[in-house]
Amino acid sequence: MRFSTFAATVLIGFSLISGAHAERMTDQPLVNADWLEQHLGDKSLVVLDSRDAVKDVLPYDVAHIPGAISAPYSTSGWRNSIDDVPGQFPGVEKTSALIAALGISDDSHVVIVPAGTNSSEFGAATRIYWTFKVLGHDAVSILDGGSRAWDATGGEVTNVATVLPPATFTPNFRQELLATTADVKAAMADGTPLIDGRPAAQYKGESKSPVVRVAGTIPGAVNIENMSLYDNDKASFADPEKVASLAASVGVEADESNIAFCNTGHWASVVWFGLSEVQGNKNTRMYDGSMAEWAADPERPVE
Repeated sequence: MRFSTFAATVLIGFSLISGAHAERMTDQPLVNADWLEQHLGDKSLVVLDSRDAVKDVLPYDVAHIPGAISAPYSTSGWRNSIDDVPGQFPGVEKTSALIAALGISDDSHVVIVPAGTNSSEFGAATRIYWTFKVLGHDAVSILDGGSRAWDATGGEVTNVATVLPPATFTPNFRQELLATTADVKAAMADGTPLIDGRPAAQYKGESKSPVVRVAGTIPGAVNIENMSLYDNDKASFADPEKVASLAASVGVEADESNIAFCNTGHWASVVWFGLSEVQGNKNTRMYDGSMAEWAADPERPVE
């Protein structure tokens, strides 16, 4: 880790000062620290630091990648409680307004940077990534390993905050990425695989989240634990072969339609990201309401 000596307190429009245009890696869900270092300062690149506060201290304020903007996952408005179901997609209008206010435009290539400590924390990045995809913005990537990977390579950091001017962001909502309760009911009826991304104990009904009414899972669901997709020691996401192996182990074929879920669509985003973006199964959807919504109605079956 190298600390920048740049003296300003706030940078306005940092990403606009470079003459180079960022390489649009719409088919690269993950980028590594070397790539990001090479492209820092590119005209269209926006580095989005998604790290939440730890013991009331925001990691961004201590040290972050130069030029990065801060949009903490839990407090920026990426998810809302809707009809008493927590962690929901806030809707096209609200989310697009958030993105535009952050200074992200139609031409921006967004690289999301979590802490990278474990799969659950990395899920902040995959959930935000999914949000951009749902809004039709394909120029989005995640820094594999997050800030841990950046620090491990000796990447430069700063405590100088960057604030970008508001931008124009035009959504193109993709309903096909967001599964509804009705879609899950249809999947149960026609045999479309339902993939529970929670820890095995929750999948088996041995424990449950406080936001879910009863323990158990959706009848017929299989289990790919979100933590199986992330190597905590190496701070890296699973490669395509690993994801394919996990999918095959529960009987999900490479191009087969499926729906990932968890408690509130957080861990499910890790599974969705692995199947859809890393393995390349574009027939994968995510049930945003997940078990919090499904189990809220006693008429819906839970096993």
